[in-house]
Amino acid sequence: MSWYGFGYRGFEQLGLGGKISLELPEPILLEEDADAPEGIKVSKAVPSWSYSAFLTEDGSLLLSGSIAVSPNKYLHFKGLHCVDVLPAEKYLVLQLKHGLQCWETKAFTAEGPQAEPMWKMDLPPAHNSSFPLVTNGYIVPKPPFFRELPSKIQAHKLALGNEHAVLLTSHWTLLTWGAGRHGQLGHGDLEDVEEPRIVDALHGVPMREVAAGGWHSASISVGTFTRGDGMNQASLDFPANLSNVGTSTEQSHLEDELGNTDEFITIQAFPALIDLPQESDASKISCGSRHTAAVSRSGELYTWGWGKYGQLGHGDTISLDQPKLVHYFSVKHLCVNDVICRNWSTYVFCAER
Repeated sequence: MSWYGFGYRGFEQLGLGGKISLELPEPILLEEDADAPEGIKVSKAVPSWSYSAFLTEDGSLLLSGSIAVSPNKYLHFKGLHCVDVLPAEKYLVLQLKHGLQCWETKAFTAEGPQAEPMWKMDLPPAHNSSFPLVTNGYIVPKPPFFRELPSKIQAHKLALGNEHAVLLTSHWTLLTWGAGRHGQLGHGDLEDVEEPRIVDALHGVPMREVAAGGWHSASISVGTFTRGDGMNQASLDFPANLSNVGTSTEQSHLEDELGNTDEFITIQAFPALIDLPQESDASKISCGSRHTAAVSRSGELYTWGWGKYGQLGHGDTISLDQPKLVHYFSVKHLCVNDVICRNWSTYVFCAER
């Protein structure tokens, strides 16, 4: 089983290459580290903006790209017993076997962190929450790193966007809060929400997966849904056999992340239904800055949204309104098991069929 990456690599976070974008998936190869054993196995790949964090099967941490002030493009830290990771530009949060630790990224050198963690939190021995959920709250990669949740909420899964959060309760109800100016909260307006609030348009529709990106959110029930805005995409994923449940007439000519204003954005402030081709049933979903990727139960990958840096994996930089099969994995006879999107990048976990 292997990880593949594609999308923006201007900081070499997806490996060396002359082009700023990687438009077709490529395997993640880490053997160039002289101190790393051959055939090192990556168990998780999570991109930040200018670097990527990789966890290995033996609990080591690898960082690739532009890591704060470090001149190194590739750092390998062994023996940390990492379970999960939450990377951001200024801070890096690690979930270890018995607790959480956070460092400033500028503390990392080739020899490892050059200071004690700036923040620590112990976890109970029986801790089994889905990170970044922890007992009584959740973790974010900026101070204060621990945020409490109302005691009445029984949290099951949590997805963090750039400025908002999407939570799935143990009763399969969807709650959102944070910044809402792009309609990413799904409450039918563009207002910010300070505390977790039920998405009324989906109340009574049981969800099983959630995702949050820069400008939109997504969730899966029987099929696939999305909310927020995107390149003329409906941005909140729902059952694949349903029609749109709401559209916004408010449109904004918004700047993209590089300040360009050549694309027209439609804001979708209510949840809208998205169909996967061939009536495929989605099992996993993830959101980047303005793109979405879904894994079908049969192990196929579909992507849509903003594609300027090849983050959709179709061999071009075209943006898409609707999900499209990433043929690369089908042609290679690879079964997709998981996908992780962040910013302008996509990582996919595959196995041979």
